[in-house]
Parts: sequence; structure tokens; C-alpha cells
Amino acid sequence: MANVRLENITKRYQNVTAIENISFKIPDGEFWVLVGPSGCGKSTIMRTIAGLETANSGNLYIGDNLVNNIPARQRDVAMVFQNYALYPHMTVAENLAFGLRMRNVDAARIKERVETVARSLSIDHLLNRKPKQLSGGQQQRVALGRAIARSPKVFLLDEPLSNLDSQLRDDTRAELKQLHQRLGITTVYVTHDQVEAMTLADKIVVLNKGKIQQIGSPQSIYAKPANRMVAAFLGNPAMNILPAIYVNESFQLGNQFLACPPSLQKRLHPKEGQGFDLGIRPENIEFFTPSAAENDDLKRDLWALEKVPLDVEVKVVEPLGRETLIRASLPLLSAETTVQLQVPASVRCRSGDRLTVQLDFDRLFIFDPSTGEALYP
Repeated sequence: MANVRLENITKRYQNVTAIENISFKIPDGEFWVLVGPSGCGKSTIMRTIAGLETANSGNLYIGDNLVNNIPARQRDVAMVFQNYALYPHMTVAENLAFGLRMRNVDAARIKERVETVARSLSIDHLLNRKPKQLSGGQQQRVALGRAIARSPKVFLLDEPLSNLDSQLRDDTRAELKQLHQRLGITTVYVTHDQVEAMTLADKIVVLNKGKIQQIGSPQSIYAKPANRMVAAFLGNPAMNILPAIYVNESFQLGNQFLACPPSLQKRLHPKEGQGFDLGIRPENIEFFTPSAAENDDLKRDLWALEKVPLDVEVKVVEPLGRETLIRASLPLLSAETTVQLQVPASVRCRSGDRLTVQLDFDRLFIFDPSTGEALYP
């Protein structure tokens, strides 16, 4: 096992910069996830660590060794691909043993290692089958097993669960986490699925357009995103982003006004007419039923508590079992924006209903609309 350190890694393809000045260090034994939208550079980083791509500049270390000029086969890393890349003419046992045979490991040692790995992944009853006789989940475990059998310094997992159905993906994700806890091998995992990132990672690296946006634990990034991109990307359903203008000590959203608390004014020092993006997660929006939405006394009470009421119109209702996702419209100056909120399954709403929702400034995020930088909290 070993740590992995990237120092100012840049990779260009002709006139396209895939990643730029990427720097981070993964401590020995930790599970780090690279996450971001398609084309953000996460797979390029993975392939550079593996030695399948050569950086144009910067240094890459595995352990204490600079590996810039060391070929992939000598880096002692094991990579699991999205398509598993199993040898179709070999049995499961032969696939598991392949990497060890290439290293001229003793036959008795290979047999022992294959049986041990197969038992740990619950595929020991499949050793005589060929890949075409296996389910997708079983093939995925064979691919993992082939990597584990080598006892590499570093695991590199490139979207290994994306071809599985939803239930199997959930089950295999849990197995993968338990496996890492048991083996303790330094792991780099690439995914565009923020749920996988949040549930698996010791640390998350959020990428966009080839640059690092934020590095931190799942909890810290979720609670305090560095910018609007990170805030909107992590979270399911996604964070609501509401464009607003500061007018008369209030945030104006269309024809509605949210009073800005004095404490927030001191923090932001806003100027008259200045634009802001207000962010709030669907689970943090409180709501009132259509009948309560007509209650002016309720709205006055909310204003007094600095919990701001906002009128929205229900557009789409999506039952999700124990809860319901409501997509509602909020009229703005030049268009409408969609506001998502989660409510208990017992709440009955339909398209066309008007709701009063409550925004609590203690749970509000504020971003600079031009840079996306987080201004609050």
C-alpha cells in the first residue's frame, strides 16, 4: 500500500486542456472519489495515475517514488474498468489468476490466493464458469477479484458500478465499502454519481472543466460548498438556485421580497441593485398547505421569526414512496424558475395548487452570480 501524490498535473490533447494544475495527496489506505459532470477530467486523472496517459507537466508520486516515466505495468496499481474487461475464453479462476501468472508467481501460491479472493467476494462457486455465464454483478466482482488478487499498492476504479441495475448497484456499493474497510488499500474511484461519492468516500474531489472545485469529506462539502457548481452538483434532489436582486434591504425575486436580516447585511455588505444567487436544498424548505397559504396572520408570524414566506404554484407532483417531490414555479422578472421541495407522502397536492413555502436564512446559501463563489455561510 502507498499514498498517491499529484503535483501540478496538466494534460492537454492538442488544443484542449483536459486537466490543469491538479494537486492533491491521498494518504495511505484512504478511499478518495473523483466526481464531476461528464468531461470534467476525472477519468483523465485516473488514467494518468495508472500510467495510461502521460502528463504534459507536473509530478506524480506513488509512495515515495516519482513515477512520471515509469510504465503502467511497473507502477503496481490495479484498475477496474466500467466494462470489466474480462477474458471471455478463460474461466473465473483463470481470470483471477491472470495477473499473478504474468508475474511468475508460484502455482501453489496462485491457487491459494485465487481461492481466498473468491471466498471473500462470494464467487467461489463460480470458479469454473466463463464470463458469458455470469450476471453483470458477478462479472463486476470477478473484475474486482482479479485486481485484489495482485495485492497492488493502489486500486483505481473507473465507474465500476455504472452497468448494474439500481438494486444491484446499491448492494455492490455496500460490499465495496466493506471490502475496502477489510483490505485498507489506497483507492481512487471515479464516478459521475454523487450518491456513490457521498456514501463511499473518505474524501471527495469535485472537478469541473479540468479544475478542482473543492476537496473535503462528504459531510463538509455538503454543508459548506465552495461555490454554486459544487452546491448544485452534490445533493439529490439538487439544490434550488434562485436569482435575486438586493433592493431596499430585501432580496427581490420577481414581484416578491425576502427581508434580509441585519446580521446577513453586515456579513454581505450588499449594494442597492446588486445581484445574488440564493441556494436552498429541497429538504430544508418548509411548506404550508393550500388552505394555510391564504392565512395572512401566518405570514406575519413568519416574518417576525425571520423565516421568509414565499408563494409558489405546484407544477408537477412526483410520489417517491415515503416522501413526495414537488416541482413548483416561482415567477421572476423575465421568466419562471423551478423550486423543488420534499414533503411527506401524506401531503396531498396537485398541479395548480398554490403553496406558501418558508425559507430559513439559517439554511440558506448565497453565491456571487458572476463567479459562483460562495458568500454565505
